[in-house]
Amino acid sequence: MTQAPTTGTPDKPDRKAQLGQIVRFALVGGVNTGTFFVLYLLLHPWMPYFAAYSLAFVLAMVGSFFMNTYFTYRTRPTWKKFLLFPLTNITNYVIQSVGLYALVTWAGMDTRIAPLVAAVVAIPFTYVISRRILVPGTAAGSGDAEQNRSASTV
Repeated sequence: MTQAPTTGTPDKPDRKAQLGQIVRFALVGGVNTGTFFVLYLLLHPWMPYFAAYSLAFVLAMVGSFFMNTYFTYRTRPTWKKFLLFPLTNITNYVIQSVGLYALVTWAGMDTRIAPLVAAVVAIPFTYVISRRILVPGTAAGSGDAEQNRSASTV
């Protein structure tokens, strides 16, 4: 897929292009959350809730990488991006983990529902970080040379 031409730059895309990315990110997030939740529910009977949560999170993250590179940001996946992509989820994982623990332990929420509630809080943070890693030229301090080099990377 090729990205539609925009009047913005990678650092500051035009509003229409950025809105499109946000909508696609939300769609991918919905699919990813559904995938995560199904995996979590399948694993939950076989292991403690936090282990099921962690394994489902890692498996869903791999799918999220490919959906976000191809669909959300319309960029090529590379090994470098794949290896950096977990950094996008560290913040997500920490926020969700703390939220999960708090919701289950302190609020007494059902362990089957708490991961969904915790995931909602982490969404904005994940968008900003994933965009910086997956879209060439959006990281702080990156220049045109980096963008040109990344465009030709398979």
